[in-house]
Amino acid sequence: MGHSCCVNGCHTKSHDRHGRKVDLNMRFFRFPTWKRGYGQQVEELTERRRVAWVAAVRRKDITFNTISPFMRVCSRHFHKGQPAYEMMETDPDWAPSLHLGHTYVAPTDTARAERRCRREQLRKEKLRAAEIKEEDVTPEPGEESSEQHTEEGTPGTEEVGQLHAKEWTHEAGGGSDELTTENKIQITSHTVTQTECDLCVLRRAEINRLLEENRALRLELHECRISDGFFGDNDEKVKYYTGLPNLGTFMTLFNFLVPLMHGQRKILTPFQMLLLTFMRLRLDLPPQHLAHLFRVSLKTVYRTFNETVSFLHANLKCSIVWPDRETLHKIMPHEFVEAFGHRVAVIIDCFEILTEKSSDLKVRAQMFSSYKHHHTMKYLIGITPRGTICFLSKGWGGGTSDKHITLNSGFLDNLLPGDIVLADRGFDVKDRVGMLCAEVKPPAITKGCCQLAARGVEETREIAHLRVHVERVIRNVCKKYKILSGTIPVTMILPCEGEDVTMLDKVVTVCSALTNQCPVIV
Repeated sequence: MGHSCCVNGCHTKSHDRHGRKVDLNMRFFRFPTWKRGYGQQVEELTERRRVAWVAAVRRKDITFNTISPFMRVCSRHFHKGQPAYEMMETDPDWAPSLHLGHTYVAPTDTARAERRCRREQLRKEKLRAAEIKEEDVTPEPGEESSEQHTEEGTPGTEEVGQLHAKEWTHEAGGGSDELTTENKIQITSHTVTQTECDLCVLRRAEINRLLEENRALRLELHECRISDGFFGDNDEKVKYYTGLPNLGTFMTLFNFLVPLMHGQRKILTPFQMLLLTFMRLRLDLPPQHLAHLFRVSLKTVYRTFNETVSFLHANLKCSIVWPDRETLHKIMPHEFVEAFGHRVAVIIDCFEILTEKSSDLKVRAQMFSSYKHHHTMKYLIGITPRGTICFLSKGWGGGTSDKHITLNSGFLDNLLPGDIVLADRGFDVKDRVGMLCAEVKPPAITKGCCQLAARGVEETREIAHLRVHVERVIRNVCKKYKILSGTIPVTMILPCEGEDVTMLDKVVTVCSALTNQCPVIV
């Protein structure tokens, strides 16, 4: 894309109307930016430079706060054909000054800048020479004897110089006044140089102190900042903030997820996005607190959490899978084999999560749970005899019965003839199971569900003893990820845009999938 100069009266363009480049040596430069967050000195300097450019161009449509990104100043308005480095405020090209189309800003004098540079160079050379001379004058250990010899009677160098000076003065006669004036000048020059050297030493010491302080503060900031090395090698830290058992499990999950993330540029790194989400799920930290910890806005915390939960839901829900019968036989605990053989397929139960009260009366009636005496969302969960979560339904209103959820959640589609399901008495679906599975093998399914209505005290005791594992898993999930133990806002139980699941469904699925990454409880 071609550029044109924004200075009044300057018709310089990079390309002609046919798209051909006009002048290969002509360059165009943007207005300098006002840099904030780099320290007070840089902020004030860049602010002055931006003001200087705006004043030099002097156009009504260009102000300090309203400068189009397409506005350019060509190299014709600079002495050296380009702007100077922003820290060289005394350079003639720190701001444009040539051919500006007005006389309000006088062209800068390059000769003056050159004289200033020469003076600065001479001053540095004098300081360097004074330092070298000071090092040469410093006596070495072997020179002490010569100084003592001088004190004992042999005239030293200084005394010899004074004698020669007296003799030369006596011979010169009338030139004594000139010699005295020259000596005074030399003494004064030496005093000034010595003072400057002392100042240099103090400045160097102060600079070194500031550098050391800067390094210490950077190290302290790095330790406090939640960066990619936040966990270090501390497994307890990983367990506390994420719920995962150790650093190896977290890094395995992290390395699996990072390549699947979009390459869009974000304020937070992928590690920080995952950690923020884990901390919200695990500790139920308020978004305001997370915004303070990660030094981002509250809006960024909400957006990051929602996006990361959706991403985790899409990639981790496949870990909640119904195992095949052969796998169940291999991992079946012996207490299940002794009680029911190898036929137990799953243990099911429902758990409820407290929610805020909806403003819709119909929704409020559907969500009120007579068991919890609160508005809730209910989920059907199924675990294998080994204790791994293998089924999780979508959320239903707290007023929905366990039987209705079991029949309409798709749970029965996973059962095979001969499978036994351990459940509470509230899951009375014996008649419906026989009807749904009549074409397959009804006697086996009926047998599998006959345990729902206990036939004897001993059988009831065995079922209750083994069915308690699902309650332990539910407590483990809700205890590990405390966001499920609190009160969920109404916004999380609304369907996500373009999807048939809610944000709470995604959160529960992610928490269950992460629990599957931890050691089993059976």
